[in-house]
Amino acid sequence: MSAVPTPAPTPPSRVASVDAYRGLVMFLMMAEVLKLAAMKKAFPDSAFWDFLAHHQTHAEWRGCSLHDLIQPSFSFLVGVALPFSLASRQNRGEPAWKSWLHAVLRAIILIALGVFLRSVGKTQTNYTFEDTLSQIGLGYIFLFALGHVRVLWQWVAFAAILIGYWAAFVLYPLPGPDFDYKAVHGFPVEQRLTGFAAHWDKNTNAAWAFDTWFLNQFPRTQPFTDNRGGYATLSFIPTLATMILGLIAGGWLRTTAGAWVKVRNFAALGLALLAAGWLLDAIGVCPSVKRIWTPAWVLFSGGWCFLFLAAFAVLLDTGLWGGWAYPLKVIGANSIAAYVAAHLVEKFIADSYRTHFGPKPFTQLVGYFNRHFGLDLFPEVAAYEPLTTGIVVLGVLWLGLWWMYRRKVFVKI
Repeated sequence: MSAVPTPAPTPPSRVASVDAYRGLVMFLMMAEVLKLAAMKKAFPDSAFWDFLAHHQTHAEWRGCSLHDLIQPSFSFLVGVALPFSLASRQNRGEPAWKSWLHAVLRAIILIALGVFLRSVGKTQTNYTFEDTLSQIGLGYIFLFALGHVRVLWQWVAFAAILIGYWAAFVLYPLPGPDFDYKAVHGFPVEQRLTGFAAHWDKNTNAAWAFDTWFLNQFPRTQPFTDNRGGYATLSFIPTLATMILGLIAGGWLRTTAGAWVKVRNFAALGLALLAAGWLLDAIGVCPSVKRIWTPAWVLFSGGWCFLFLAAFAVLLDTGLWGGWAYPLKVIGANSIAAYVAAHLVEKFIADSYRTHFGPKPFTQLVGYFNRHFGLDLFPEVAAYEPLTTGIVVLGVLWLGLWWMYRRKVFVKI
């Protein structure tokens, strides 16, 4: 890769590739409402629905699906945006203390918002910190500090995090022969990681041990013993490493280099990271596990983030027609609003839809056309009800974001 040129003195207000990439990430998250797993269940012999359902589901432990790349992409893009934010504040002449105060408040709000969203529908506050927003908030102050140092030190911090986090898991002792696997949400015996990889097994690792102490410092309806999905609070540390990769990418985006130079650098680093993450998993040094954000996962998912950014930069930052990305930009420009709406109002929209159009709107509509026009559309129509309801909900969410976009209403923290 060529040497990185001097950053431009004035950053652009929006970068099309970043907004579109962020929009894709949020769309994939909101698209959970399509319930593609239900379509797979309804059509078990369909390779099409099997493929889509797989990529809308998290890997059980080791491995990766498209859905697994949502959280690292969101975290990566937080890092990408930071150099632009810092430059904007500097250009406005904002004093350092005010910038730091904003960073601290932003971190607190992100952590609290994550806890709030995880507490919806609970009988009391659910003190858990695995939500994407909480994870970002826990590492944000460190990211902000790194945004003020040279790129070399950002890489040093990145390496230190990966090596230190890897060592912490390796040094934590493996469960003894009397460990009660039935007492935690783990895997069947035949699915558990063995050998050296067992240091990263589900609910028996260093991060799990920390949470059995840390999370029990908060009021709970019952003592915390394990996380059903294996997620952990300490994942915010390697998540910070993912954000550092974004910070480095954002610095590159701000340079005066041509768009194709940036694309080449993004693609080259992306492929290198992807290969490194795959290799660490393949040779048994560290399994690639998203749920506990292992170092191999940081590298592997980080590689995909750079490749996605390179692809969007090719399509949107090189002078090609980019009108196709407008729907994604609408979402990406209001990512926090989209994230919160997906958690809070999806059910309300779906319930309202059924209230006003009947309990099974699509089935009723198809039945009407079939009866009045002698058609035989969708013979297994009931199977499509969750999908079509999800499409309606997704459409309403997008229209709300479009309304905000047209009126330049952007929710920021």
